[in-house]
Amino acid sequence: MSQIPNNKYDLEERTFKFSKSVAIFCNKLPKTASNFEQSRQVIRSSGSIGANYIEANESLGDKDFKMKLKTCRKEAKESAYWLRLITELN
Repeated sequence: MSQIPNNKYDLEERTFKFSKSVAIFCNKLPKTASNFEQSRQVIRSSGSIGANYIEANESLGDKDFKMKLKTCRKEAKESAYWLRLITELN
């Protein structure tokens, strides 16, 4: 029997690490009103990517799976927007 290979594309783990990295990044930002509000937004959207991916893996069917993946993509785009705004303002 062969061993199960280490999946370098493990999206549950990768999305978790991304969300964790975003939170660490936000904690290092200067404590300003705009950074506080934008950090809240990006922390929420980045965490939603992984949470929705986990839900997609527990989906009830192909249509449900695809819809949850679309939600992941939407949250990823939102996270990219907030990260761009934060970096350009800092």
